[in-house]
Amino acid sequence: MSFELTDADVVGRVAAGDALAEAEVCRRMAPRLRLYGLRHLRSAAAADDLVQQVLLATLEALRAGKLRDPEKLPHFVLGVARMTVIELRRGTKRREALLEAYGAILVPEAQAEPEVDRERLARCLQSLKERDRSVVTLTFYDDRTGGEVARFLGVSEANVRVLRHRAIRQLRGCMEGQVA
Repeated sequence: MSFELTDADVVGRVAAGDALAEAEVCRRMAPRLRLYGLRHLRSAAAADDLVQQVLLATLEALRAGKLRDPEKLPHFVLGVARMTVIELRRGTKRREALLEAYGAILVPEAQAEPEVDRERLARCLQSLKERDRSVVTLTFYDDRTGGEVARFLGVSEANVRVLRHRAIRQLRGCMEGQVA
């Protein structure tokens, strides 16, 4: 995609189904959107989420031909960003109000997390077969996905799910004092 194209040219190509034009819109608008998100949301992760949401909404609108004046693409994108931020703030305020009103009912303070016997857990982990222990450790300690664990161990993702399920069942039985 040539950078000499005007916004109107790019908008026209997106409406015609040109994937390269869509990529050009994203290339042009993403940095502006990220700055807007950083300024108004004050979080890099929230800004990145905003960029994705706004670009998706923008591309859908452009594909449907909803932009009346193609030369005003940056203004349109900024408007979508502004409305998205307003909606995010409304949702946050709504959740906070609901949590304040009903939080005590939903999460009673008396409910504390049960104390874990770490020594027993370590013994139970050691009692697992090496492969099962590897699946549990990679999944919960290293926070790896099933696909990553599967590639690491050289097994299928379905096999990882079965191994993890069985290992957790065995750990639960061991922690409850049952023989697995």
